[in-house]
Formats: sequence, structure tokens, C-alpha cells
Amino acid sequence: MLGVRIIKYISDTPKAIGHKVTMRDQANTQNDMHNPLDSVEDVLSDNNWVYSRMNNQELIVEVSGTSCDYRLLFVWQEHLNALQLCCQYNIEIIPENMNMAATALMDMNSDLWMGHFEITKGTLSPSFRQTCLIHGHHELKSYIEDLVDISLVQCERYQTVFQLLAHENTVNADILSLAMMETLGES
Repeated sequence: MLGVRIIKYISDTPKAIGHKVTMRDQANTQNDMHNPLDSVEDVLSDNNWVYSRMNNQELIVEVSGTSCDYRLLFVWQEHLNALQLCCQYNIEIIPENMNMAATALMDMNSDLWMGHFEITKGTLSPSFRQTCLIHGHHELKSYIEDLVDISLVQCERYQTVFQLLAHENTVNADILSLAMMETLGES
């Protein structure tokens, strides 16, 4: 369990963007009752985040972090019993910094136990992605809270790095190295 619940911090300050669409009321089949996106809806509602559920496989919500916005996309693959969460930054890496970004991603990913960072080729937007198997999980809501928590903590941890790569024409390797250092506390 994480010491600081970033979900609570972010839900106190941001404004979630979108329209709430609940498909649970429309679903009548047995398979829909076991869809983990229903539990995702519960978690998002508990945090007063407004979301959009496009269909039985996809749900999206936008939230504000401390310095940037994030788009969280949940995708359910029933045939794999897998739930994927992609937490995308609302910034784009400038093309001149892509080599530095690749090096930074390699360093970030080598320290992670779960999930990975990537830069979407078409948009140059960094994101954190993780997939988990959902097999008879009894505490699914708590599990999803942790999944969201971990994703947002990782995104907040490296947001300074991505801000540098998105806004500086040429990033100095020393400055990037400092931005990647883990900090304790806040000033």
C-alpha cells in the first residue's frame, strides 16, 4: 500500500473533464456483470472524476496532476481477462529531444517493477502503461484503486523530465539527470 494516496490529492485539486456515461444500467448479460470497468467506474465516481465509457471495453477520464493533465484510458480485453491502463501526459516531446527521451525512457523503465513508459509514435505524447490479469479478484475495487494510484505516482514522479523534453529545444544531459533523480518531500 502506498504511503500517500495520490488519488485523494489529485481529486481534491483537479477538475475532471468529460461526461459521465454509465453503461452498467444498460448491460443485462452475465458477462457484463463481471466487467472490471464497472469497478473502475466505482473508483472514478468515488473520486468525483467525470468519465466517459465509450463501450463495454473502453473507458476514459482526464484528471489534473500537480503540473500537467493526464488522460487515463482503461481497456478491458475479456478473452485475455486483462485490464490495461494507459496514463497519457497532455504534452508532446519536441522532435529534437527524441534521442534524449529514448535514453530517459530506458533509465525510467529499468527502475520500474510494474508497467512501462513509452512515447506514442503518432502524437509524441509520453504515457505510462500497465496491464494486469483479472482472474476472480475478490477485492477488485481496491485492486483498481492501487492500479490507478501506482500509475499516477509514476507519472507525477517523472513529469518534470517530460516537461523539459517537451519545452526545451536542447536538453542538457546533466539537467535531465537531475530531473530524473528521485526526491524526498516537497519544498
